[in-house]
Amino acid sequence: MLKTFPKTHITLAAAATVIVSATVLMSPSSDVEAKRMSYAVVLDQGMVSGTEMPTPNVASPGPDFSDTGDAPGNAPLVSSAQADVAPEPDIQWQAFTIKSGDTLSSLFREAGFNDGLMLSVINGDGEADKLQRLYAGETIRFGVDSDGNLASVELKRSLLESLKISRTDEGFTGEKVVREPEAKPAFASGVIDGSLYLSARDAGLNDRLTMELAGIFGWDIDFVYDVRKGDRFEVVYEELFIDGKKFDTGRILSARFINRGEENVALLYTDTNGDSDYYTPDGKSMRKAFLRVPINARLSSPFNLQRRHPVLDVVRPHEGTDYAAPPGTPIKAAGTGRVRFAGWKGGYGRTVVLQHGDNITTLYAHMSRLGKGIKNGTRVKQGETIGYVGSSGMVTGPHLHYEFRINGAPRNSRTVKLPDAKPVPSSEIARFQSFTEQRLAQFNAFHESSQQLALAPDR
Repeated sequence: MLKTFPKTHITLAAAATVIVSATVLMSPSSDVEAKRMSYAVVLDQGMVSGTEMPTPNVASPGPDFSDTGDAPGNAPLVSSAQADVAPEPDIQWQAFTIKSGDTLSSLFREAGFNDGLMLSVINGDGEADKLQRLYAGETIRFGVDSDGNLASVELKRSLLESLKISRTDEGFTGEKVVREPEAKPAFASGVIDGSLYLSARDAGLNDRLTMELAGIFGWDIDFVYDVRKGDRFEVVYEELFIDGKKFDTGRILSARFINRGEENVALLYTDTNGDSDYYTPDGKSMRKAFLRVPINARLSSPFNLQRRHPVLDVVRPHEGTDYAAPPGTPIKAAGTGRVRFAGWKGGYGRTVVLQHGDNITTLYAHMSRLGKGIKNGTRVKQGETIGYVGSSGMVTGPHLHYEFRINGAPRNSRTVKLPDAKPVPSSEIARFQSFTEQRLAQFNAFHESSQQLALAPDR
């Protein structure tokens, strides 16, 4: 029968057949899904094997992740411009609160998955390996797709930070997700009637904000000895909200402290490089080049050039200030400098001497031991631990003996005028002045509102 058709007709018919067949093969109907080769985890064996798996039309790696663009072999994703409602991934979640003694392996088993799958997850890309760090009180949840496969793992570390791991075509990939809280300014004020701590608590400030307030003004005010009854403070600070609910407090934005009638004002300023610090309204740094006190302890013996020595019982100048503290209390470098001496120094016992620039030295004596890495020539930063309180040398009990010298001459560290840290640079002055006007206006508005509220008659 083939002989009854011309050869050209047979050729054309064959070509048409090939084209039709190719079209059918390359264009599956809506009831047929394209196939691909991928690595699938065999859940019951905990192994990874190469299998031919269907590729869903829309990838769904997790509850808070979304794919963009077309994936090979997939139908194009529908954008918000093409449809009013995007299809939601069909994922079921299991959540667990992590308890002391829980392990990642035990949590995976509790969720119905084996160690093989767990290893595939933590060996994934990005931040996936961070899933191994678990702490009691955190929440972990597992997302399972309609086929029973693990699609996503989410570890909620806090209200702000989560670790999200999603299944992709290449395996699992993780990322740290940090939520940005909404910060709203709040105001608190109080009058000292005992201690800053008690007065600040009565004003509604928590312990962290109180310590921050003391740290801001602590370069000029000794909150143990300088504060007097009747001193006043006002603070504008951040209250942090997530989903409209307050959950924490943030930074102090501005503060005023009136000590013995002298007003001190500090403003938090962030420069164009993103660095933040506290400054006076005229641009001077609230920080000093030196800490007023290098240790958290009570004063036990002041600077006194006519003091009678407690051991020798003779009048001998006390060229420093003593701070009594339990053995092992950390001692901080009062300023950035270089270690000029570290070791045993006669009656001073175990001692560190720091050189700051050309003309200032600080001395720290009677240590129980030196800080890690502290030796002659070592460079140290302000606030770095250089040693620990002890009773080495000629002493009657554990304490720190601290000296501050200018050109070799002793100075009272509690009253000497300390050099300032760097002010706002000249290139930032115009920007800083504009910022200062806004911040002071905010501060004064809070102050006036507080005064009106205090004067309003009770209803």
